[in-house]
Amino acid sequence: MKLTRRLWLHGALVPALATLCALVVAGQLFRVDLEHALDRALLAQAAVESVSLFDGPGQKVHLHMAVSPLVEQVRPFAPQGYLYQADGQLVMRYPPVPEGAPEEPPRVPDSPDGEPVLATQVSADGNRWREVFVNVRSPDGERYGLRLLASLGQVDHSVASYFRLALSMAAVMGLLLLAVQTTLARRMARRLEAITLNLGRLREGDLAAPPEVDPGKDEIGQLSAALAEAMARVRGAREAQERLVADTAHELRTPLALMRTSMDLALRRERGADELRASLRDARAEVDRLAVLADTLLDMASAGRGAWDRKKGDLGLVLAQAVEGARAEAERRGLLVHLEAPDRAEAWFDAGSLRQAVDNLLSNALKFSPEGGEIGVRLTLDGGRYRVGVADSGPGIPASEREAVFEPFHRVADAESRPGVGLGLAIVREVARRHGGRAYVDAAVGQGTQVVLELPSAPRAEG
Repeated sequence: MKLTRRLWLHGALVPALATLCALVVAGQLFRVDLEHALDRALLAQAAVESVSLFDGPGQKVHLHMAVSPLVEQVRPFAPQGYLYQADGQLVMRYPPVPEGAPEEPPRVPDSPDGEPVLATQVSADGNRWREVFVNVRSPDGERYGLRLLASLGQVDHSVASYFRLALSMAAVMGLLLLAVQTTLARRMARRLEAITLNLGRLREGDLAAPPEVDPGKDEIGQLSAALAEAMARVRGAREAQERLVADTAHELRTPLALMRTSMDLALRRERGADELRASLRDARAEVDRLAVLADTLLDMASAGRGAWDRKKGDLGLVLAQAVEGARAEAERRGLLVHLEAPDRAEAWFDAGSLRQAVDNLLSNALKFSPEGGEIGVRLTLDGGRYRVGVADSGPGIPASEREAVFEPFHRVADAESRPGVGLGLAIVREVARRHGGRAYVDAAVGQGTQVVLELPSAPRAEG
């Protein structure tokens, strides 16, 4: 079932039918209440008449309704009254019998004295009447029967008027609901069509243009915003992948070109053993360079995928092991490495990938620090997140490149002559992201560079 029909059914038809049923039930209850009110009025009138039937001159029997000074004013509303003798003959009635009307049949008082009997009668013309019959005794002990009738036509008329108004209002409300639901359904259908279109583009890989974001603040708007964000991330990941492929091809082209040139020169003419040996050494150096590039790419790929073995451990111990592993190279370069960490720093992390990220930070610091300089490794806890800062005493990173250095193969100008392929900080950022943290260059450091790796201290779901 389409959304428009579903909204028509559940938003208009079902509420209208439910309202109609409720109005019908309310109408029946209204009828019962009016009939009960009429019964109470009849009983009250019967009580008044039964105690005052014989208070006329000489205890002459009479109906007070017939002698009331307001008889003309209340005639349309007053009940009809009948008084019968013990043998069932009619003594008097109110109002008087019209000419040509059939005579009232005898009614013998046969119920206990003072016990009213209520009943509903239907006349020959189809009108309904409510009657009360009660037996009374005169002061002389003679039995009489008092009968009062009130037409139920007014009740039926009131109920019919109620149903006309109620059904009219239900019809109007149903039409209004139908119009509102039609408008909402069309608007919602357009919004969902936009989301479906974006999903189709995502499925087909068409990410050239940014998706149109629904401005609504409801669940559909949130879904549209989440889809737009997902498409933006996919587009960013594709662009990053394309850049990585292009940069990798560029990095591979240089050593391959050098190897090809060296081999072409060796094959151009007859060469001596020493010249051939020199060409092979040059080719071997480029092969080593390619091997380093391949290993680094594999490290970056493994940092971005696969399930990690996250366990609770001591971050300080990982940092101490990384610093100890870098001391030999630091001493060879004449550098001092010192570690500042708390006695215990428990967190949930993957030890292998975290050690790789810290090794990359230390490798960069060793690469750019001048002889006689210092490298500081500091571990602190700030607001539920551990900060691993590695600071060197090198030339520093320009402010314009502090974000770009985390992109694959990006190298600052001073690093062109230094070993490396520009993937170390990219791996650091990926490790931080997989742990639910981040990596950045601390701009507060005056001299040198401090790269910070932040990790949450609490466990995090795999991402």
